[in-house]
Amino acid sequence: MRKLMMALALCSLLAPVVALADDAPTGVRGEILASMMDAGGKIQELAGAVPDAKYNWKPGKDVRSAGQVYLHVVAANYLFTSMLGAQPPMTMDELMKLDTQTMEPAKIRQMLKESYAAASKALTAMPDSELETQVELFGMKMTKRAMLIVLASHSHEHLGQSIAYARSNGIVPPWTAREQAAQKAKSAEQKGGK
Repeated sequence: MRKLMMALALCSLLAPVVALADDAPTGVRGEILASMMDAGGKIQELAGAVPDAKYNWKPGKDVRSAGQVYLHVVAANYLFTSMLGAQPPMTMDELMKLDTQTMEPAKIRQMLKESYAAASKALTAMPDSELETQVELFGMKMTKRAMLIVLASHSHEHLGQSIAYARSNGIVPPWTAREQAAQKAKSAEQKGGK
């Protein structure tokens, strides 16, 4: 029973992040979309929790700032989905330079939101019959299915990086804060019931 309760609690924490459209694909595309949107939802939520003043923070001289990591995710979402046939809102040259820029945090947060909506739309629009179609990314040939896996794993990679950046600045990821608050409330309720 305890495992079931923990699983339900985990699902309730993820539900707002992973909510997919009614027309979401099934099968491997649906699974990859859910994975990408889980990580993407958390990246967006974390980007909202990071104070604007910390968007230019970087852990070292020759690495991206927090804001540039988010812009890198935006660029990749558009670049990778262009391999699926989607039309990005900017040129490839602009996408390749996006993560070297500094811009207002509100604009970055909006760009993140738009890039995940566009990636979801591209993945949903691609038929299963194209999963084995070959594409080329930076000189590497792969199937569109492999490109979808790259798309999802890229979001997870930079979610981990963004969590490390946030934690380095004393910022608790919002989903962790919710879980801690729920545990604290549960403990208080149990103590009150004794």
